[in-house]
Amino acid sequence: MRTAFSVDVVRAAERDLMARLPEGALMQRAAAGLAVACADLLGRVYGSRVVLLVGSGDNGGDALYAGARLARRGAGVRAVLLSPDRAHAGGLAALRAAGGRVSGDALADIARADLVVDGIVGIGGKGGLRPEAARLADAARQSLVVSVDLPSGVDADTGEVAGDAVRADATVTFGAYKPGLFIDPAREYAGALRLVDIGLELPAEAEAEALQYADVADLLPRPSAESDKYRRGVVGVVAGSARYPGAAVLAVSGALRGGAGAVRYVGPAADAVLAQFPETLVHAGPPSKAGRVQAWVIGPGIGDDSDAMADVLDSDVPVLVDADGLRFLDPARVRDRGAPTLLTPHAGEAAALLGADRTEVEAARLHAVRELAGRYGATALLKGSTTLVADAAGGPVRANPTGTGWLATAGSGDVLSGLTGSLLATGLPARDAAAAGAYLHGLAARLAAAPDGAPILATDVAGALGEAWREVCRY
Repeated sequence: MRTAFSVDVVRAAERDLMARLPEGALMQRAAAGLAVACADLLGRVYGSRVVLLVGSGDNGGDALYAGARLARRGAGVRAVLLSPDRAHAGGLAALRAAGGRVSGDALADIARADLVVDGIVGIGGKGGLRPEAARLADAARQSLVVSVDLPSGVDADTGEVAGDAVRADATVTFGAYKPGLFIDPAREYAGALRLVDIGLELPAEAEAEALQYADVADLLPRPSAESDKYRRGVVGVVAGSARYPGAAVLAVSGALRGGAGAVRYVGPAADAVLAQFPETLVHAGPPSKAGRVQAWVIGPGIGDDSDAMADVLDSDVPVLVDADGLRFLDPARVRDRGAPTLLTPHAGEAAALLGADRTEVEAARLHAVRELAGRYGATALLKGSTTLVADAAGGPVRANPTGTGWLATAGSGDVLSGLTGSLLATGLPARDAAAAGAYLHGLAARLAAAPDGAPILATDVAGALGEAWREVCRY
């Protein structure tokens, strides 16, 4: 699992470590890791042209010391000093001693560069880049760009981007990932991530985390020799309407591939569901009369069926609420439930639940998902360019790393709801079910889109869930 820590936590850990090390040793560790990463990206260091964009803080010092190491290996290194009087003195002296130079024509040097190292602003930076820095960052986009610790201009703690920022091809971060590297819009600016271990001692609980294959594989349910379809869990799906029968089919398709032993469908689209999935157990409703389930999924395509919503919320099992069902939620009613509730809105639906504007939610996704979880006393899965999962009880927010633009297709959220609800029915806690469901869902979309890159449909995503499951469980 990749874990991310706030700026305050990282800085405290750095102070503790620096107190035990010789002066400058920590910066040398960071610079050594940065230089190795730059060399790997260049492929051939000797004869390459490297430009350092150097700010006034330790971030600039890291870039200068790394540049000195590259210069000693035969690279032609030029440093663009944004604040010449405040550049890191030791780093600048090291660069010059290694044969590097201060740039006399920044734009010309950037235009010829094979690699540009962004050392403008460190992890404490707030707001967008200043005009001169923004001009240099824009020019650097024609080259390979590596950011030091995080792209300059993005917020390390939140992933927010409040103005101009560097768009990196790769980010080399030190000691720990920062939450903004996991969360859009900043994630989009970071490129490929590389963590350099500099020896920090960090607390057990992170600010944010991102599951990897092995973590998801450990969560996924597996039947035992004594399992039957009821012991494996039954998920109830309340979805679809005369206008949207396809939502029921898609939600059931996800549920059948989510690990539960059986799926009960309740709603008016039974014929459409049975035509596609004859193994489904169907009932006309109400949900409370359909038979025992271990979890409910409600909302995709149900239209104005608020009675079914009230019936499901009265149950004593976990409930996942999505799509149309979100319109009928009362925060107090959800908080009063004795069993877990999982909400799965996209940004527009989250904005409606929070009484905010969609652009506010998209710009501050971390704040929005935490606000949702707290206000409703529920687990919240906020769908979008970065799918985030937050729990009302607190703890690290989980950021899904498998998201892809291929999921921006009608009905893919219905598949996710069914899949995640099925994982709930197997007994997974809401936070784990949400994170594992989002991971498999994103991976399935990637697999469905490969190798030719042709457009995919929600049915393709559902069809690839089995392959995604197998892919994860190989590790």
